[in-house]
Amino acid sequence: MDIKADHDADAEARFRLFWDRAPDRVAAELIGTEFCVDGVGGIIVETEAYAADDPASHSFGGETRRNAAMFGPPGHVYVYRSYGLHWCLNFVCQRGSAVLLRALEPLHGFDRMSERRGLTEPRLFCSGPGRLALALGIDASHNGLSLQDPRFTLVPPVAYVPVIVGARIGISKATDKAWRFGLAGSPYLSKRFEQG
Repeated sequence: MDIKADHDADAEARFRLFWDRAPDRVAAELIGTEFCVDGVGGIIVETEAYAADDPASHSFGGETRRNAAMFGPPGHVYVYRSYGLHWCLNFVCQRGSAVLLRALEPLHGFDRMSERRGLTEPRLFCSGPGRLALALGIDASHNGLSLQDPRFTLVPPVAYVPVIVGARIGISKATDKAWRFGLAGSPYLSKRFEQG
């Protein structure tokens, strides 16, 4: 499945087919994908899904100026500021749905990540949505961009990826949904998964 298309019609169609799906399916399949912004990034090891009919989603009350990207084309970026402090990066799926990137395993651009985060421990560069966005240099200027933009690199995994599933964290509504996905055994998760 193409998560980033070339410029021919077939690739465009495959790109849209990948992204224009339920966010929990996309969120699970993104685990193990390599993602970079201007050459800085690594392997996606943790995601969360948010749907249009989900009380925990920014889109639940309908389209607003803030969440407009969630109602735009699939395969685009939705960036928002959390608590007025941290940028958070999401990939848009079906209308009103998105996948929040919660953690990456850093692989590329260690110096830039270290400078942006003000620390040298790679395990802490991208272990949390705010940390991840800061390490990758994500801000409001990225909101609404297509994932086909040349600033972004997406490379799907070539081998089996063991995915663990659990309840989303840091929210107060719809806390029972098992829509948090992680790479099993990764030390780069924002928080360990509860064993059920």
